[in-house]
Amino acid sequence: MNKVMLTVALTGAGDTVEKNSNVPVTPEEIADSAIKCAKAGATVAHIHVRDPQTGKLSHNVELFKKAVELIRAADEDIIINITSGGGGDFIPNLENPEVGGVGTDMQTPEQRHEPVGKLLPEICTLDCGSVNMGDDVYLSPTNWLRKQAALIQKAGVKPELECFDTGHVSFAKQLIKEGLIDGQPLFQFCLGIPWGLENDPETIEYLKTRIPEDASWSAFGIGRLQLPTVEEVAKRGGNVRVGLEDNLYLSKGVKATNEQLVERAKEILSELNIEPMTPQEAREYYNLRDPKGDL
Repeated sequence: MNKVMLTVALTGAGDTVEKNSNVPVTPEEIADSAIKCAKAGATVAHIHVRDPQTGKLSHNVELFKKAVELIRAADEDIIINITSGGGGDFIPNLENPEVGGVGTDMQTPEQRHEPVGKLLPEICTLDCGSVNMGDDVYLSPTNWLRKQAALIQKAGVKPELECFDTGHVSFAKQLIKEGLIDGQPLFQFCLGIPWGLENDPETIEYLKTRIPEDASWSAFGIGRLQLPTVEEVAKRGGNVRVGLEDNLYLSKGVKATNEQLVERAKEILSELNIEPMTPQEAREYYNLRDPKGDL
């Protein structure tokens, strides 16, 4: 039986809390969801944090710390993947466009890296470029990303190279060429987010041809295409991701929990004679740091 990493993206940064009350908000809720997903068979938990009072995105390192401590203290094992995307939303002020307007949320490379550097997860995301996301702009200049890559490398954390468009794949390969990515590169293709990569089989196949031969890859879809994308990606040899960050529904009109999405992904994988890696199998395969110091 083949094996893949099965990641669950627990909460994300979007305004989704009022749309589905199962979206975890507090560190305790995030940790509880991660533990339930570990029991359901997830390999990796991808973590953002939210303001416990408002449910909105937060960059508070103490909230990350609390969630991570609770997950690591649990009996169930799961790999921790912390976002390093941080504040990257730039909304130009139309009267003074070189200044951010209402909704702008920008952090420096050092600020984006802070939860990763302090908590040392096994994996963290590294968004590999700027992109239009619907009506907003996510801003990550390449010189900032080089700084972040160097900080991640120094911390000994595995970067997951997040690609929202084809140029991001090119820049990720440039980071590899410059020696800023250690070991087997791990790419993630973020599909179907307006106005980035399309989510279709042709795009997935094209992206596979653009990464180094020794690289591993993952991909995910959003909304109603999340679960169909699990099948498309897995049968092409990629790792997979589900979770309430990317999709709020188990089926039309049926609101999901994270663990239900993990269980459904496992069913899809089983039909393909594939099963999720255990966290320890993934640590060994990808040469990840071990939070217990075993590696």
